Amino acid sequence: MKRPGPLLTLLAGLLLAVFMLSLNATTGVRNASSSRPRTPGTAPPASATPGKSTSPPSPSPSPSASPSASLVPNADYAGRTDDDSSAVAVSLRDGRAIAYFCDGHDKESWLKGDVRDDGTLRLNGKNGAGLDGTLRDGRRIRGTVEFGGRHYAFTADKAVKPSGLYRATATVRGAELDGGWIVLPGGRQVGVLDRDGEPSAAPVIDPETGAVTVDGQKLTARPVTP
Repeated sequence: MKRPGPLLTLLAGLLLAVFMLSLNATTGVRNASSSRPRTPGTAPPASATPGKSTSPPSPSPSPSASPSASLVPNADYAGRTDDDSSAVAVSLRDGRAIAYFCDGHDKESWLKGDVRDDGTLRLNGKNGAGLDGTLRDGRRIRGTVEFGGRHYAFTADKAVKPSGLYRATATVRGAELDGGWIVLPGGRQVGVLDRDGEPSAAPVIDPETGAVTVDGQKLTARPVTP
């Protein structure tokens, strides 16, 4: 057999050289990309974990706003019925209310209940008595008292001490006494004193101290709050 000629040997050498150059160029590019320095402050690329989302976590929802605080003030109110036959006093404290209706002779009723945040109130008393009212701008209560089968419309303005609602209870000479007083703006008083279930006009109290004398005995009428 004849040996390969010089042309074939040269061609084989050239192919080998081209292959080696291509291999070196590819390896150099890979090494350069992997050894490239990171810019300070730049986090390395995160590798994806199979089966897990690579999207950034959603921000936590902001806390919901708390309910608005009630606009009903802690205050006392006193006034007259539209027909001027009776008086009404209402005391509000922390969403609760207590009221007193009386004519200064023999009609009276204590009522109590809740006050809604919008200033409306529905109070209940004995024998079907009720009071519906609406607080207006925190300055007055406009409403109606239901008592003895009748309805009495009233307006009670915000009271400044000593105006307001007072009550005294005691046992005097074996009789159970329960007195209620409404001191109106200007100092006028309207009250009923119940002796063992028998109502009558109440004696005048000293609104500064609450002192009152009943059947010869000194008592103290105190401001009423829910």
